[in-house]
Amino acid sequence: MDPIVGAAVALVAAPFALTAVGFTSGGIAAGSYAASMMSSAAVANGGGVAAGSVVAVLQSAGAAGLSGATSAVVASAGAAAGWVASFFG
Repeated sequence: MDPIVGAAVALVAAPFALTAVGFTSGGIAAGSYAASMMSSAAVANGGGVAAGSVVAVLQSAGAAGLSGATSAVVASAGAAAGWVASFFG
């Protein structure tokens, strides 16, 4: 896979992946993997989810979409995966 293709696939797939695991525009879906993550984070933090935690960032992205900085990180990860895959394909 070409790194550019990997970046494009990652950018397109990220919002769908967030929704699939339960980080939706309406909040964290009950009974989802995201709900399990939130529960674990809350237990670890004495009842609340810390601002800036992985759960908080993913919920923010699920609710509002990916920011420019987050899009850049996702695209970079996709490009890296495409680059690595190019050695095996």
